[in-house]
Order: sequence, then C-alpha cells, then structure tokens
Amino acid sequence: MTMQTSHETLRVEVDDRGVATITMDRPEVRNAFNDTLIGELSSVAAALATDDDVRVVVLTGGGPVFSAGADLNWMGSMRDWSREENVADSRRMNGMLRSLWDLPKPLIGRVNGHAIAGGTGLTAVCDIVVAVRGAKLGLTEAVLGLAPAVISPYVVRKIGVSHARALFVTGELFDAEHAHRIGLVHQLVDDVDALDVAVADTVRRCLKAGPRAVAVAKTLPDLALDDLDVATERTPGIIAELRVSAEGQEGIAAFFEKRPASWVPQSEEK
Repeated sequence: MTMQTSHETLRVEVDDRGVATITMDRPEVRNAFNDTLIGELSSVAAALATDDDVRVVVLTGGGPVFSAGADLNWMGSMRDWSREENVADSRRMNGMLRSLWDLPKPLIGRVNGHAIAGGTGLTAVCDIVVAVRGAKLGLTEAVLGLAPAVISPYVVRKIGVSHARALFVTGELFDAEHAHRIGLVHQLVDDVDALDVAVADTVRRCLKAGPRAVAVAKTLPDLALDDLDVATERTPGIIAELRVSAEGQEGIAAFFEKRPASWVPQSEEK
C-alpha cells in the first residue's frame, strides 16, 4: 500500500517497502525553486531522515523536466532585499541541499528531463543518478551574471575541481552523455519507461543493504578525503563497531545460511 502526502510544491509517496518518492510538483515553471519549494523539500528530507520505516528515497520532477533551478521571477524580487536578507535566503537553499546530502538513506535522482543550474546541483547531492539521454544539464549561472556559489561544494565533490571549473566559467549546457562521463550521472536510459525500470532496479539493490551500514557508508567518501591521519584514525573504529553490531552479525549470519537478511523486504527476497 502506498501512502501519499501532498504539499504546495511537492508530492511524497511512501510504499510498503519503505521507498519514498519525492516529486517536485511545479511543472508550470519547470519545477523551479522558490522559497516554498526550498522550505518544503528541507522539511520533508528532515522527516524522512528520522523515519526508520523509510529505507530509500527517490527524487524526481513532475512533468517533462527535472528542475530548471531557481525561479528567476522569484530571484528578481530580491533586488530590493538587503545583503543580510539575501544571505539568509541563500543559507536556506544550502540548508535544503545539505539536508539531502546528509540524508542517512540512499538518495536516487530520477532525472526525467532537463536539470539546469540548481537542478544540476540537486543531481549532485544524490547518491545515484539515473537520467534520460535527452536531458540537458548546465551550471548556467555565469551567463546570467551570477555564479553557482551555493551548489558548488556539492558539485565539486561530485565531479572534481577540473570539470567544475570548466563548466562554471562557461555556463554552457551539456548533454546527459557528458554528465555521465564526468560522474554526475551514473546510468543513462533512452526514455521514461526505461527510466522507471532502471530506478526500480536501483531501489531493489539498495534495499538489500543494511540500513545502518548505508548511513555509515555514506559518510566515508568525505571522511576518506580528510587529513590522512584523521581518516585512518577513525575508519578502524567504524568497521569494528559494525562487525559486532546486531545488523552486522545478522548480515554475516544470513550470508552463511544462504538466506536474505532480516532487513530485506519479502517482496525483494528473490
């Protein structure tokens, strides 16, 4: 049974396996961000993060576009804001991105169409991104006299300094194939039907992983890039704790007994 909750700018569905699908639902403006969407996406991410019944989260866009980034009409209204008001607003956007980046569950980007500017930033905070080949992406802020400042920490962590600098300074659009080559997208499909199949397969693979193990594993890439002395001091303790945890012991037992682990939904045990 699927449970659905509606918000002003989002639809959220959670199925009986604990798979939550967040759909940005402003198709009339290509799912562009405004203050309402930013606030709702932040609060939904925070709620899903603490819901033990939710195992996997899928983020997508309603209609033919994933997200066109910030709503330019909304941004235009900020011309009369003070610097402090503009900084506070930008911090709210970062709070949304950070809540998705820190989500202790697999976050799958279902990129059903173009993902521009902040929309590209949203793909950068997803753990796994599946996109249709016809999608265009772009860090286009510079052509508007702006810069991709708030999304840059996430984009650079995803694609590296070299690709980020090249794309930041041109502001050019690029196709999904290029996004795949630089690591922003992990899988390409031909159309929306194939997208649904690929996302469903990715969800099934994520559901076979232990929930606590996933939450810990998501922190490791950033930890691994920390100072080497810090990283190598902390990582032995992490694996030591997981080995003796109830989840770790259950996973090892399931392997030797050739059965699904207790956290695998019955519908995915085959």
